[in-house]
Amino acid sequence: MAALPVPLLALALLLLAGCGGPGAAGQRRKEMVLSEKVNQLMEWASKRSVIRMNGDKFRRLVKAPPRNYSVIVMFTALQPHRQCVVCKQADEEYQILANSWRYSSAFTNKIFFAMVDFDEGSDVFQMLNMNSAPTFINFPAKGKPKRGDTYELQVRGFAAEQLARWVADRTDVHIRVIRPPNYAGPLMLGLLLAVIGGLVYLRGSNLDFLYNKTGWAFAALCFVLAMTSGQMWNHIRGPPYAHKNPHTGQVNYIHGSSQAQFVAETHIVLLFNGGVTLGMVLLHEAATSDMDVGKRKIMCIAGIGLVVLFFSWLLSVFRSKYHGYPYRYV
Repeated sequence: MAALPVPLLALALLLLAGCGGPGAAGQRRKEMVLSEKVNQLMEWASKRSVIRMNGDKFRRLVKAPPRNYSVIVMFTALQPHRQCVVCKQADEEYQILANSWRYSSAFTNKIFFAMVDFDEGSDVFQMLNMNSAPTFINFPAKGKPKRGDTYELQVRGFAAEQLARWVADRTDVHIRVIRPPNYAGPLMLGLLLAVIGGLVYLRGSNLDFLYNKTGWAFAALCFVLAMTSGQMWNHIRGPPYAHKNPHTGQVNYIHGSSQAQFVAETHIVLLFNGGVTLGMVLLHEAATSDMDVGKRKIMCIAGIGLVVLFFSWLLSVFRSKYHGYPYRYV
């Protein structure tokens, strides 16, 4: 092929430089695709804080490059026939977190919140080899999710505040959680004060009930049982009530780790501690009361039975959480 004259060659080089060449065209193409994806996500986020995705949307907007934004995805199973109570509870907290971000003054297109329901995106569950729900995963702006990008639900619980701390750790986006007004606490406090005020008014001339040792002892015992069963931990961490595998349908009420617990587990432990306490009370009454010998023997046998039975169950819960513990009661 004949060589181009020098002026024509220079003109061609100038045109090529002005166009940027194939690399620049590819860059512009990538920027256009990225702009379309961001605009689409922003449009959906303006209508709904948590973007619902099926398999196609997930692969196009979350998995496929280019992407300069992070996506927090909750994989769940909210359909009624799945009977996933934990999924519904986690969804409520997730909605609170997403709304707090969407309606905050710091809202940007740096991070989006999305959801993939098993019945709408089962292919996504298979692609990611997931067999349980709910699960939270952060898909970072660059690269693939690392180990820390999967939220430790059973350890941290699904409270919106805990999720916000994890999001801040993974994305450097700090979200101030704003919960809807909850008047249950003030109403209960007002009701309690009204009851106390009513009792004082009705029995103003006789306040001996305030010095009732049995009543105060029972109230203190209830408080101690609630605290020793882990109710304060539940209040701080916000764990799920139980865990149900959406595939097998198996429900776990006792967490398998010593570093976490379910709400149902605290109720079970409270019941067992209460049974042991009742047995000890019966044994004490059998030893110190003035009843006849026959009734005291019955109380003694019942007390021993309650202590042995409930303490054995309590120890079995301990063994299930601390694997390898060698001792058992019964």
